Amino acid sequence: PSMDVTHEFAVAFMAFFAIMNPLAGVPVFLSLTDGEDAATMRQVALKALLTAFGIVLAFSLAGKLIFELFGITLPALRVAGGILVFVIGFQMLQGHGSSVHEPSNADQQNARQAALSVAVSPLAMPLLAGPGTIATAMNLSAHGGLAGIGVSLLAFGILCVVTYVTFIYGHTLVRLVGKNGMNAVTRMMGLILAVIGAQMLIAGIQGAFHLSP
Repeated sequence: PSMDVTHEFAVAFMAFFAIMNPLAGVPVFLSLTDGEDAATMRQVALKALLTAFGIVLAFSLAGKLIFELFGITLPALRVAGGILVFVIGFQMLQGHGSSVHEPSNADQQNARQAALSVAVSPLAMPLLAGPGTIATAMNLSAHGGLAGIGVSLLAFGILCVVTYVTFIYGHTLVRLVGKNGMNAVTRMMGLILAVIGAQMLIAGIQGAFHLSP
């Protein structure tokens, strides 16, 4: 069983990591907090990640309830989530960040006016806890019961800590890795995401048509 848990954790962590892509979030975070002091940047990062965790927690716990309320089946979520995750991955593969990772100019303008409000939108939602992240969280929790919820929340929690550190040392990272390095990472994450999306889609179709894998 411990092997199963480790495997589940690794799958959850990789799925969340590829979808959140902390490195792709760094330039966005830096542009949104441009001109702010270090303390404000830390506050924004913390607020954004706590909000994102709250969103994922809510959808993980209420996932089953939402399913029953709207009569959604797990295969339907997997098909929709899979397509969504695949599209985000495909956009990242093209070398331009997905629309999820690139806020519009209007978002950036508003950001300058209220530093802390950007923590919730666009940072926490849709950048960190976007539709892809929510679909992944619901997929993992509906699939694995209470243990699945625990494992996926642990994975997401650890990832939030990693992302916080990545954001705080963003300037250093951008200098070290460089623009090309960031692009390469984005493409690699895009490939992983596209594959995860395709896998979710296949699982959804198998479930819907009762095909054995």
